[in-house]
Amino acid sequence: MSGVRLILKDHQWDRMAPHLPGKRSDPGRTGADNRLFLEAVLWLARTGSPWRDLPNFFGNWNSAFIRFSRWSKDGVWDRLFAMMADDPDFEYVMIDSTIVRAHQHAAGKKGGLKLVRSGVRAAG
Repeated sequence: MSGVRLILKDHQWDRMAPHLPGKRSDPGRTGADNRLFLEAVLWLARTGSPWRDLPNFFGNWNSAFIRFSRWSKDGVWDRLFAMMADDPDFEYVMIDSTIVRAHQHAAGKKGGLKLVRSGVRAAG
């Protein structure tokens, strides 16, 4: 397993799997290993790493990114989070700024924020 730590428990996966796209009963293409894909997304969220640093264990980083983007656009993440929100065993997966570090380039443009005055003056 090349040292990659997985975090989804079987009972969590069993609860999520029926709600994800790509099941054999769904029209279109069958999703290739949704569980591994979810583990990849959780790994990225936990480590704060860029997509290109996704370990090979999870497959091609660009394919995972495209799939993540498609699921975001289709509302899959919103539905999944809403469905799992009442599971007390899933609370450790919640992500916030105390866990994920922003890359140095996420801070914005060099020189900081420049405020431009509006042409409209306040009534006074």
